Amino acid sequence: MDEKYNSDILEKCLPKYLEEDLKRLKEGIKNKVSYLDCLINELQGSVNSAFVDGDITEEQCDYFYRKYIYGGLIY
Repeated sequence: MDEKYNSDILEKCLPKYLEEDLKRLKEGIKNKVSYLDCLINELQGSVNSAFVDGDITEEQCDYFYRKYIYGGLIY
């Protein structure tokens, strides 16, 4: 499965709070902010909450961890 397919499918229909944290992280990466670690931590908390609440799937949770939280970010 290619990365474009993952993004198109797995980053859709998210809870509002997760969507907002993802947007802020992407903007932070784009603008090369110095507090990127804080944005990653916020996203991690939102991903965890969304998964525990059943708002995202395990596949989505793993995807966010692989792509944004544990690596794969290009600064």
